Amino acid sequence: MKRICVVGTGYVGLVTGACLADLGNSVICLDIVDEKIERLRAGELPIFEPGLDAIVRRTVAAKRLSFTTDYSEGVPGVDYIFIAVNTPTGPDGAGADMSHVEDAAKSIAENLTHDVIVINKSTMPVGSGNLVSQRIHEHLRDTSLKVSVVSNPEFLREGVAVHDFKNPDRIVLGSTDRDAADAVAKLYLPLRAPIMITNLYTAEMIKYASNAFLATKISFINEMARICDLLGADVTEVAEGMGYDKRIGRAFLNAGLGYGGSCFPKDIKALAFMADEVGLHPQLIEAVMKINHDQRRLAVERLEAALGGSDSLRGKNIAVLGLAFKDNTDDMREAPAIDIINWLIEAGANVHTYDPVAVETAQRIQPDWQVRYCDDELAAVTGCQGVIIVTEWKRFRELNLAELRAVMAEVEGGPVLIDGRNLFNAEEATIAGFRYFGIGRGVERARGVTRSRGEKRSDTKAARNLHKYNGDLREQQ
Repeated sequence: MKRICVVGTGYVGLVTGACLADLGNSVICLDIVDEKIERLRAGELPIFEPGLDAIVRRTVAAKRLSFTTDYSEGVPGVDYIFIAVNTPTGPDGAGADMSHVEDAAKSIAENLTHDVIVINKSTMPVGSGNLVSQRIHEHLRDTSLKVSVVSNPEFLREGVAVHDFKNPDRIVLGSTDRDAADAVAKLYLPLRAPIMITNLYTAEMIKYASNAFLATKISFINEMARICDLLGADVTEVAEGMGYDKRIGRAFLNAGLGYGGSCFPKDIKALAFMADEVGLHPQLIEAVMKINHDQRRLAVERLEAALGGSDSLRGKNIAVLGLAFKDNTDDMREAPAIDIINWLIEAGANVHTYDPVAVETAQRIQPDWQVRYCDDELAAVTGCQGVIIVTEWKRFRELNLAELRAVMAEVEGGPVLIDGRNLFNAEEATIAGFRYFGIGRGVERARGVTRSRGEKRSDTKAARNLHKYNGDLREQQ
């Protein structure tokens, strides 16, 4: 059993601390926000993460997990200190704000009484290992102490973070002190995962490169979705066909309203900023971010077109289903719903909304929103002319569309369903009485119509060439 202090009790820190305690270690989680620690001591989690509450209760009961706001209680006597504080986008709108990391390093140093290994768990810019080491050594009261810094980037997905911690694809460690990296590696041996040990800069870069690649896949398939809409193809089947290729894979090829959350948006911005700082022009990364932003606007534009064009949303009741940036979390950081609701409000719409767990978060971070928060999906869509599905909650996928349609307003041609996560198909939605618009499902946006998959097109050069090719092929046969 190792003694561990985890600084920060957000998604990364609390999951890391609780799961390390579940592996048999003695862990104390430290946070300077009194309210969070008070809630944790009372058995309440400050975040929503499936499966985490059971682990916290179990390890607290076993006296392997505890909580404090005091560095003088959390730091002395431990073998490892994880820094898992927030690293948001800085005031310049691009680089990461490292102030919380630097504050944590200073407080750790001021309370150290023994040799220790400090582990950077937060996503930090390349070179942060050196920064943390420098700050610690600047504030050590006993300069004879040995403090080694190891980069150990996290790869946890919100909503399945507990599973990801216990079933990692790999453990990445970087340090200038190989013995320290080996010591950290031993913490993860029970997980039986591949462990990669490299230098500090490389370990830090692996995290950014991984997130940038995944974000690129998302923006790529959303770009393909826009093309599919105008050419009559179905992006869901395009993605399936692509995914069979082992070089490509199926993961992160779900067309929708773009990425959000605490990681991708800020990490992609930070990577672009780092590249710019060394004189490079990260063209692909810039394109990924632009496509992601434009994709959110698509839902509102399609709704406007379906209801009559510009200014058509004024006075209309529009339901937004889903506030969290993804399912199984209450996190709304950089959530597509924020932009979409703001645009709807600016267009004069009356917004009704529902989310299974994120309503409290929305009320906290958007206190000025003039929206109607509802208790369930039916209440949200009642009396509405249109509905936008923003988050891919499983319960939304299981909705009875006929029941939704029955309580919505009467609109010529039927109320509009903007399926921002492709949970349904055009046929079932049309049968239920909706005008259905998915993302990349063969919808010609300019005409505001839905075409069945496979319907022939003759109004584009590409389609005419394809029809001619098929005709020539039949003649040859």
